[in-house]
Amino acid sequence: MPRRSAKRVAILLERDYQEMEAWYPYYRLQEAGFTPEFIAPEKKTYPGKSGYPAPADRTFEEARAESYQGVLVPGGFAPDFLRRCPPSIEFVRQAHKMGKVIAAICHGPWILASANILKGKKATCFFAIADDIKNAGAHYVDAEVVTDGRLVTSRKPEDLPAFCKAFIHALDS
Repeated sequence: MPRRSAKRVAILLERDYQEMEAWYPYYRLQEAGFTPEFIAPEKKTYPGKSGYPAPADRTFEEARAESYQGVLVPGGFAPDFLRRCPPSIEFVRQAHKMGKVIAAICHGPWILASANILKGKKATCFFAIADDIKNAGAHYVDAEVVTDGRLVTSRKPEDLPAFCKAFIHALDS
């Protein structure tokens, strides 16, 4: 296994995040030797959709995109709150400009749309926001995981095994 512990991965967090889409990748990244960190607007504990808590490791003001190998955006209702937070959009935009791997699942691609990084890319998402992704300039594909360069997207929690595998592969590339 490659030495990855020095490679940090930012997982964006807000209230009403989809627990499986945050914690499953969190532990898969740890198993693969990465150091995942929850990044959020405030340094506090955020409840998920079902109430499961996740403590923010850093705020967007404290975190710097250059310090991370990749960024993961879980779904749930959290992306709707995150897209109202300009520092979260700027964090994703900067990570993208630096060539970092950006991954989003379910409603997570809303953040990618707000960061203007979908134009000309193939992507997937939860079917209810497919029009938003298309309107942001992406070519929508209904598949469990879609990888386009340094961008990895998936539709729903059932896609997590394929999503995590593709994300970790992209981080190693």
